[in-house]
Amino acid sequence: MVKTYAVDLTRIGPTHYKATNAAGDSVEFGQGEGLLSPVELLLAAIAGCSSIDVDVVTGRRAESEAFSVHAEGDRVSEQGASRLSSVRLGFDVTFPDTPEGRQAQSMVGRLIAISHDKDCTVSRTVEHPTEVTFTDLNA
Repeated sequence: MVKTYAVDLTRIGPTHYKATNAAGDSVEFGQGEGLLSPVELLLAAIAGCSSIDVDVVTGRRAESEAFSVHAEGDRVSEQGASRLSSVRLGFDVTFPDTPEGRQAQSMVGRLIAISHDKDCTVSRTVEHPTEVTFTDLNA
């Protein structure tokens, strides 16, 4: 089964953009003060994707007391071309000291691994070769 995702990007101003999905939800990003950069947005997408994987399952047992993820990556230049060479995520998730909370806490490590190995579309796309095609629609 193939599910297609799409966003439309519009320029708000110099190096300031808005991505909007079919439902009308949007996020602004770009270069400059008060904006996430495209690379930071990619890190947020990776962290967000795995966070949802962990949150959905643990949330069926207990509500977390704290849930944060730190995502970072190393930018390298190879023959003048930039990319991230390594992306690291650190999860800090805690639950109440109740039977349900302890059950949820005990699942976190396994759910992080499942997200990485199977469920997180964003990180799996970054880790596997993915064809990206650029087209000038006015050409």
